[in-house]
Amino acid sequence: MEVIALAAVLVAVIIINRGSPDDAADTQAAAQGGSETEAAAKGESGTSTDEVDLSFVEHRIDNDTRSGGDVDAPVVIVMFSDFQCPFCASWSHDTLPTMMDYVDDGELRIELREIAIFGEESERVTRAGYAASLQDSYWDFHNAMLKDGKHRSKSELDEDSLVSLAADLGLDSEQFEADLNSDEAQEDSDATAEEGYSLGTPSTPAFIIGGNPIIGAQPTEEFVTAVDDALLAAGDIDGGNRPP
Repeated sequence: MEVIALAAVLVAVIIINRGSPDDAADTQAAAQGGSETEAAAKGESGTSTDEVDLSFVEHRIDNDTRSGGDVDAPVVIVMFSDFQCPFCASWSHDTLPTMMDYVDDGELRIELREIAIFGEESERVTRAGYAASLQDSYWDFHNAMLKDGKHRSKSELDEDSLVSLAADLGLDSEQFEADLNSDEAQEDSDATAEEGYSLGTPSTPAFIIGGNPIIGAQPTEEFVTAVDDALLAAGDIDGGNRPP
């Protein structure tokens, strides 16, 4: 299978777990050049990475409310995203429903990891996602934030707006606000960012499917092919038969 990946990811594979977060950040900055998200979204830089195995990035943690699917599913998608990323929003609208069909069939697990790359608002909403997860409502929060394939404006990401959204979703808003501002929420955000940067993640969305990287909100059929191929590689006899 040929997957779509930016050169930065391939370079980062070499330095994974060897360089500091600052080294990874330098790799990311060098790869960006101001247009990496556009290039990823257009599907540029197609490179075969069959020899690369990034499956160690899978957490497979029981009761992880920011993940969907069986912990022992044969294939895992790890997605690094940002709630302000337009391509993350379009992927969630256009492709996630198809991926959830695999989840419902027990063939796939999806692990979402939020990286705050768009500044203060991204940092705040990332912590809000953590707070929602503590009330088993991360997916409701995620879907509300990216409703209709669009991300919310910065003016809708202040603390009062996020607490109001939590109340609308039926969460304990006082607990949500406390968790959003907790040290634990900041530590969780920092740890996810460090993990993403250590992989040289150049932009969002970035995916690892069955150990193989894909960058950008590629067409749904690219993900169907990637998951089907990963299922076949994992010995799932039903893999490869699902239409996009």
